[in-house]
Amino acid sequence: MGSRNNTNVPDFILMGLTDSEVIQLVLFMLFLLVYLITLLGNAGMVLLIHLDLQLHTPMYFFLSHLSFLDLSYSSVITPKTLEKLLTSNKYISYTGCFTQMSFYIFLAVTEFFFLFSMAYDRYVAICSPLHYPVVMSRRLCCSLITGSYMVGFTESLLNLLFMNSLHFCNSNVIYHFFCETIPILALSCTDTHDTEIMLFILGSLNVSVSLITILVSYVSILSTILKINSTSAKRKAFSTCASHLLGVTIYYGSTIFIYLKPRKSYSLGKDQVASVFYTMVIPMLNPLIYSLRNKEVKNAFIRVMQKRESSRQLK
Repeated sequence: MGSRNNTNVPDFILMGLTDSEVIQLVLFMLFLLVYLITLLGNAGMVLLIHLDLQLHTPMYFFLSHLSFLDLSYSSVITPKTLEKLLTSNKYISYTGCFTQMSFYIFLAVTEFFFLFSMAYDRYVAICSPLHYPVVMSRRLCCSLITGSYMVGFTESLLNLLFMNSLHFCNSNVIYHFFCETIPILALSCTDTHDTEIMLFILGSLNVSVSLITILVSYVSILSTILKINSTSAKRKAFSTCASHLLGVTIYYGSTIFIYLKPRKSYSLGKDQVASVFYTMVIPMLNPLIYSLRNKEVKNAFIRVMQKRESSRQLK
């Protein structure tokens, strides 16, 4: 492609997951199904929480924003991936690629701090139940959500500035199915040391600050639960936290596997599989994790359906 810098790269080529047309068709059908379930599950969760007044609590306020985030997160990656699988066009413009990367980082970082906020909410609910309505006020909940978005936006902008300063001259072929930071870094013909250090520091801070806070919250929660004498009360407290703890484990586990390791240890096959799980499967699983074992969500769904049926009969 000749020598060129970051100001005149017209496009990149996304190599995708496979060159086999048969496998591409199978993956298209599979990813389409996953995306439709993601849309239905997350949009349904947002709508249900909005319609049912009994779910207008801090816990479900955070959950509705998490569902909206997962819906957006999946929509940044999956539609473009489906298009590439269905057509032979593997090109993506320089601007389009960096836009996708920026939104991806913005939403991924924001989710870290959403999970942190949800852990704090569970901590207050179980460890200080009498003060819960006062502590978890509408103002604090909105501040936590806004702060999460602001941190995500700041880190995304910082990443964009660093990545946009790089020069690409040897190749424009990205060995991935979407515009992720690490495969794009591999194309740079200039020194990426500063960018890699920045990514590692931000990634480490995101994981350590939020994860340490979550761990401290759950140690306190566990200590409080073990002091409860009633078996049914213990079971209820455990079930309240189980869904969030499972979501945290899945999200942080896949994040640490992908990002908190040296660039030289990047493995095309393993990292692509991990990225599919991270970008498509987790957004699909979250509404299932938070609803299947949650009686409040199931009861809310029944109430909304009954209310809708009653309204229909009155007409």
